[in-house]
Amino acid sequence: MFVIATAGHVDHGKSTLVRALTGMEPDRWAEERRRGMTIDLGFAWTALPSGRTVAFVDVPGHERFVTTMLAGVGPCPAAMIVVAADEGWCVQSGEHLAALDLLGVRHGLLVITRADLADPAPALAEARSRLRGTCLETIPALAVSGVTGQGLPKLVTALDRLADGLPPTDTDGPVRLWADRVFTVTGAGVVVTGTLTAGTLRAGQTLHLGDEPVRVRGLQTLNTPADVVTATARVAVNLRGPVSPSRGDALLTPGAWHLTTSADVRLSPGEPPKGDLLLHIGSAAVPTRIRPLGEGAARLSFARPLPLRVGDRALLRNPSRSAVTTGVVVLDVRPPTLTRRGAAAARGAALAAAGASRGAGKDAPGTRDAVPGCGLPGAADLLRWHGLLSGADLATMGVTAPPSPLPGGWHADPEHWAGLRKALAEVVTGAGDGRLTVEAATHLLGLPDRRLTRALIAPPLTLEAGVIGRQDLAPSPLPARLRQAIDRLRAELADRPFQAPSARRLTELGLAGRNLVAAERAGAVLVVTAGVVLLSDAPDRAVERLRLLPAPFTVSQARVALQTTRRVAVPLLEMLDGLGRTTRRENGSRTCAAVN
Repeated sequence: MFVIATAGHVDHGKSTLVRALTGMEPDRWAEERRRGMTIDLGFAWTALPSGRTVAFVDVPGHERFVTTMLAGVGPCPAAMIVVAADEGWCVQSGEHLAALDLLGVRHGLLVITRADLADPAPALAEARSRLRGTCLETIPALAVSGVTGQGLPKLVTALDRLADGLPPTDTDGPVRLWADRVFTVTGAGVVVTGTLTAGTLRAGQTLHLGDEPVRVRGLQTLNTPADVVTATARVAVNLRGPVSPSRGDALLTPGAWHLTTSADVRLSPGEPPKGDLLLHIGSAAVPTRIRPLGEGAARLSFARPLPLRVGDRALLRNPSRSAVTTGVVVLDVRPPTLTRRGAAAARGAALAAAGASRGAGKDAPGTRDAVPGCGLPGAADLLRWHGLLSGADLATMGVTAPPSPLPGGWHADPEHWAGLRKALAEVVTGAGDGRLTVEAATHLLGLPDRRLTRALIAPPLTLEAGVIGRQDLAPSPLPARLRQAIDRLRAELADRPFQAPSARRLTELGLAGRNLVAAERAGAVLVVTAGVVLLSDAPDRAVERLRLLPAPFTVSQARVALQTTRRVAVPLLEMLDGLGRTTRRENGSRTCAAVN
């Protein structure tokens, strides 16, 4: 199957043409049929001579329904631009073409309708001139009549040829199904429909609606029940459970998408838009604020989280106008904060230079073409901006991760990695006795995985029994009073090592303020979080106990096994997650990582 959306001015015969091709009524509402004007998305399909199926998304042409039109066109890989022979090119013809061009739609047909009412040649010539310079400049064109049937056989043949020229679909890729219609079926529950552009859906599988898991109860494609539906397809998904999606929400493959409330983007040429804007992507229309960064780049902030990837194309529009304001190409879905003077301009310059390592004009997997002559960020760009990312991070951001020598599937920018190695040497040198545990060093450097800390160790640093030292630095002893305070803490935690003392007790022991910092730097204690202090071997001892629990285990089970309170158990488990010692699952339970 392939899916094509209609586009064009109101009352130019889009629905009549779909009706003539399919024998189906695309206008679903009685009011639409009474008024003879499409006001909502319509859907119809037919078999082509080749045996493949074409499904149509029929969109309204009136300027008041531009949001609905964009919801239908947004996910479709091809478009059929319809111009009436007796009226020629009109306002919404141009506005729909502008939207398709900014979205990067390159495949389609130009269809001059009502060829029985007027000579189609003038309308065709004008339409051709309007297409010049756009992504759709070279699409085939033909004249038809949806009333008399003139030209319809040639149109059917052209649709078959169009299907042959579409790029291959990634049926193994992650699902992002933008909901364009949501309704409830008595006895079945909520049903979401949309255009599946990548991936495969299966009955019984779990998807995410935003960040909430939902179960697929059943599937239909073209009104036929199915156990499996592969892209590209029109699909209806029956969801199990108390869910309340709406148009513009997306069903997602779990763990494959990064939900973000901001993104750095490249704007299409022209004056950056201002004021209250709507971002149109897929079937979504989300209130958005814009902050120009210079060099044709901007930062967008969204009213709700969106599943975006590098290379995604979207539109910005002033909601008080029907015309599209500008197009955007997503460059970074985890943009860094901009706090220093000049940071915005520097970020704009960095974004403008993106893609040098990837090649100009290349596509991110599963996205439409980038702005011609402008590259998309590759892994090297994203690592230069973020310093350290996992392979999973890069994948959810929309970039293929290169091979990495780092453990745990991590990737680092070379300059950032050199800075971390220098910082590790400094924190070890600054420790009270020139020694620091791997866990303490990981915590002090803010690293997400202790395996990275181990990978940073190089001469003159040494590692012995989980403690990092320096070959060229004789350890300086801690003051006697501080050593005594640490000894008293060890004695108190000997039998119950996870019963963290209160802030008052730490003060009584002499382990507050600078003394606590010195004890942590010396690797004698571990500050799990503010007010929770344990001995430095607490992570190892905790994992030993947690491995005895049946997997997966809950926070309550961990608390009991560790003989402690939630005040200690929750931040300790979060630290173990960050150190790569435990893995948190979707439902909040955890498993212990494999022994390295």
